[in-house]
Amino acid sequence: MSKIRVYELAKMLGKSNKELLDLLIDLGVDVKSHMSSIDNEIAQLVEDALSSGSSGGGQKTKKEEQKVTKTETFEVSKGSTVKAVAQLLGTTPAEAVKCLISAGMMVPADSAVDERCLEVLGEAYGAVLTLACGEDEQEGEATTCAVIKRKVFTGEHLEGRPPIVTVMGHVDHGKTTLLDFIRKTNITAREAGGITQHIGASIVMHEGRKIVFLDTPGHEAFTAMRARGAQATDVAVLVVAADDGVMPQTREAINHAKAAGVPIVVAINKVDKPAAKPDRVRQQLSDVGLAPEEWGGTTIMVEVSAKSGQGIPQLLEMILLVSEMEELQADPTVRPEGVVVEAKLDKGKGPVATVLVQQGSLCKGDIVLFDTAWGKIRAMIDAEGNPIDCAGPSTPVEILGLTAVPQPGEVFKAVENERAARDALSTKEQEVRNAQQGGPRKLTLEELYSQLKEGDIPQLNLLLKCDVQGSSEALAASLEKLATNEVGINIVHRGVGRIAESDVMLASASNAVIIGFNVRPDANAKKVAEAEGVQIRLYDIIYDAIDDVKAALEGMLKPTIRENTLGQAEIRQIIRVPKAGNIAGSYVLEGIIRRNAKARLIRNGIVLWDGSLANLRRFKDDAREVAAGYECGISLSNFQDFEEGDIVEAYEIIEEKRHLS
Repeated sequence: MSKIRVYELAKMLGKSNKELLDLLIDLGVDVKSHMSSIDNEIAQLVEDALSSGSSGGGQKTKKEEQKVTKTETFEVSKGSTVKAVAQLLGTTPAEAVKCLISAGMMVPADSAVDERCLEVLGEAYGAVLTLACGEDEQEGEATTCAVIKRKVFTGEHLEGRPPIVTVMGHVDHGKTTLLDFIRKTNITAREAGGITQHIGASIVMHEGRKIVFLDTPGHEAFTAMRARGAQATDVAVLVVAADDGVMPQTREAINHAKAAGVPIVVAINKVDKPAAKPDRVRQQLSDVGLAPEEWGGTTIMVEVSAKSGQGIPQLLEMILLVSEMEELQADPTVRPEGVVVEAKLDKGKGPVATVLVQQGSLCKGDIVLFDTAWGKIRAMIDAEGNPIDCAGPSTPVEILGLTAVPQPGEVFKAVENERAARDALSTKEQEVRNAQQGGPRKLTLEELYSQLKEGDIPQLNLLLKCDVQGSSEALAASLEKLATNEVGINIVHRGVGRIAESDVMLASASNAVIIGFNVRPDANAKKVAEAEGVQIRLYDIIYDAIDDVKAALEGMLKPTIRENTLGQAEIRQIIRVPKAGNIAGSYVLEGIIRRNAKARLIRNGIVLWDGSLANLRRFKDDAREVAAGYECGISLSNFQDFEEGDIVEAYEIIEEKRHLS
């Protein structure tokens, strides 16, 4: 059956995309399955409804109708708590628990949900909740399913805001070319509005509506923001070359987008090439969990050519459609807050930061607080390079007047005065120092032991990089079998090739340990791993990797300490040696006295000193050890206040491996 595009039908009927989507919802159509195109049968249904006036007066109001017919569908990851699902549904954990109790289910807020819990909550809040797998069964990749945790802005004056878009994909698949064409098109067509690259972000006008493109595409920057708790992207555009297909970085980009919980629009690029096979790309994407809308899935895929411009208007239309479904809103009247896109130190201007305002209106003269800096805004520059006084939600601006250069991904908010900013920054710095003194920020294999000791049930997140696909699959399968009811294994990503900076940032965001098999990290990856506190374990024997992870899961990497007594000697004479100090002339009563062993000095049954032997001599010669029944000379480290009759007890510390019960 032939199909028609949503935006085309909206134009034919003289409606906006939003109005048409609302009408489809009123008619009971699953809009998520018909995001970009609808059957002629549904189009006829819409026309009949409009002509009969069924959506007009005398009917329920739109809000009342939506309460009855609008059903949202959410995927909930395995292991998600009642609290997380409550946030997803826009309710409080207490209300969700009450709902479950009324259904006869005594489930606390911090407990994991099962299918029955999701069914009860879904019915209560008019949503379809499905329990997603922890891993996609796909060729070459394992991904983490997660509950979408998008920051929801509140306020009394909420209004729609432009979508913020990040372009991702494999190298040489046309990300930069696509952005350049969109910029060029919009600059040439003056009625569409201006666009610039001055401040690391581009504002595009399409049919009178704004779209903000971040000019720092790629999963490194994308995940760096998520790793620091920021969510700056509303839509991820995944660029896949039609002549090349799904590549390792394509899978990586999908994992990053899924981990951040943002909707994905696929741009199948280079469709004008003779070797282009867009259907093969759809099949490959379907295999990795992105089912095309045309094949009954929910992922919008648009065929484009970044060189000729084919499909670009349709791509922009789909971005706007997806953003409408996300119902992006913000309140421009509240206290401003947002996220840093990029920052630098300019010789003439000092610290300069490009920020994205997410909520409220940022104005010249405001005092803003970041995680590592603060400042009073002396000047603001918009996307066109012009000085401005205020910037509303979803507006990228360059600001001057900071005390230091913040890191990309840091969040900011406006504070009342300079004193509040200084005090808050001082408190944050102290918290960072305390955290650094307390140990590494990221989980290491050894730290699993301490978690087990405290009674926690840890989940070990792993990121696998191997030399070939076969090794990746074999290692992943072997590691997953190690999970027990006391500790879990979660492979957040696996791929082939060297360990790159993007792998480290994903591991940082997921609190994962990187396992490398027959691969090595590049220089940048090493630096970022050190800065982020991410542990990288390298192996060339697969069983060594399995044994190490198994040892970590069993708490074996931090051994049990046991003391083993070697022997005792009685001090019978104190020998004073010039320059060397006192030597204890001793007789070994039992066992052996070994040089460099640990030792303690006992007087009348009381331990006066504990340390180590400095030297052990037999007559004038150094001795490695002296057995019972022999005399020897003993000197102790940093202690000479011994007396005749004191007992020197030699012992050693033995490390014993520990097993989980």
